[in-house]
Amino acid sequence: MRKISWNDKLKIGVDVVDKAHARLFKIVGKLMEQMEYEPNYQNTCKESIRFLEDYTMGHFSEEEAYMRSIGYSGYEKHKRIHDKFRDVTLVSLKKRLEESDYAPEDVEHFSAVMAGWLTGHIMTEDQAIIGNIVAKRVYEDSLDTHIIASAFNQAMKDVFHLEAELVSGDYNGRNIRDCYYYHLCYDIKGGGNIQILLGLEEQLARRGVGMMLGLSAMQKPEMVGDASMKILEHFLHHLGKLFMSDSEYHLYKEERLTRDEFRKDFMTRCSCHLLFETRLGHFIFCVEKW
Repeated sequence: MRKISWNDKLKIGVDVVDKAHARLFKIVGKLMEQMEYEPNYQNTCKESIRFLEDYTMGHFSEEEAYMRSIGYSGYEKHKRIHDKFRDVTLVSLKKRLEESDYAPEDVEHFSAVMAGWLTGHIMTEDQAIIGNIVAKRVYEDSLDTHIIASAFNQAMKDVFHLEAELVSGDYNGRNIRDCYYYHLCYDIKGGGNIQILLGLEEQLARRGVGMMLGLSAMQKPEMVGDASMKILEHFLHHLGKLFMSDSEYHLYKEERLTRDEFRKDFMTRCSCHLLFETRLGHFIFCVEKW
């Protein structure tokens, strides 16, 4: 397996931050190499993960100091994201590793989630620090197909540097290639919820994740799915900012679905069904508010 590596496309243009990000990707890539090639990898992985955790926390502090130094208006929200990653995501990942005694599949899961979270975070929250992407409301909060399609295309260009063409504003479930399916639910400040169903073609996920992580392709389906989930969470968070303020909603449920589960939810829960095409593959986006 070719290791996860730094991609210059992830640079935000702040040298101290870019160097730290590159170092983080190098550590994650080294972790995967240890698991794959060292016979007694468990102890080595434990040390690497402790080092990765320490380095990540140091980087967060350094990045937060930079945001304060330039008077970044989104500092408080950005810091909360760092804190949640430290206190929730990382704790959960470490617990899973410890319970399995660092089983290979869980080390792969840890590596994929770390790489996916870092990639999504850099391409959304960190790029916003210096104004590389729009991070405020620019579209009306609406389920109008054209408004959603415009915002979706904007978010795809911001995060993945891909054009997303709306090929169906009333997707009826016709077959496309094999997909990863996801179900995400958000609370809205002041009451209400947003439910989102996603169908991401495997080739789009594999090529897209590979492109973002400096690989020609990621071949292990579970790792692609894990990394994709984290990148998509950041993508959807950024998409949400284009409709409403950052503080008005939060993710409270995320899950992978089978094809049959997706079809059942698709047929019964969502009134807006859109099919997009990019040069790397198709993307199904279904949404409902209640």
